[in-house]
Amino acid sequence: MVCGGFSCSKNSLAALNVLYILVSFILIGVAAYARVVAIVTSLALVGGVIACGVFLFFTALIGLIGACKHHQVLLFFYMIILFLVFLIQFSLACACLAVNEDQREHLAKTGWDMASNQTRNMVQIKSQCCGFRKQNPLNHPSCASLKCCESNEKAECCARNFTLNSQNGTSECPCASCLEKLSDEINYGFKLTGGIGLFFSFTEILGVWITVRYRNQKDPRANPSSFL
Repeated sequence: MVCGGFSCSKNSLAALNVLYILVSFILIGVAAYARVVAIVTSLALVGGVIACGVFLFFTALIGLIGACKHHQVLLFFYMIILFLVFLIQFSLACACLAVNEDQREHLAKTGWDMASNQTRNMVQIKSQCCGFRKQNPLNHPSCASLKCCESNEKAECCARNFTLNSQNGTSECPCASCLEKLSDEINYGFKLTGGIGLFFSFTEILGVWITVRYRNQKDPRANPSSFL
């Protein structure tokens, strides 16, 4: 059977949905691992990632069963759901690629404000930075254990925590701010997320096209007089 025929469409759609199932397991596994090792502490964020993985898994499962059985109803619902997923993912991917520096900083600041002191402390130790911005020395745990504070232990930003009151707001911090340290990584994260999302969104519209084509084809092994 030449490519584009019934068997080719069936095998292509099945293979595409197997790929989606693998991607869903990766999403669920990465989110669960991140929760275990406390890389991600926001239950809402972890739950959202896991929910996306579960939703993609069941959507791909519907498509796989529909492809194997040439089931008209399953293929119809699969086609509609996959097209909606394409619209959402394409929009989010474009938004990630189009976000400017001020918007990235605002989103990062929002995440910093919502994070716990434990998460902020982990970021500061890992990146050897102190506070989100130097202009806001109060909004972070103590940085006294950082290497950049060893030569200047009395710097205000190094010992600052939520229980201390500032006596001198003009102290110069010897450490770089976390925004300075993580700016390139944040930018890379947005570009990578947008690029990957855009790539997979086009595989989804390909899946919709294959489904439409496959759904309107007749199984050559079936009774020629029957209408599927």
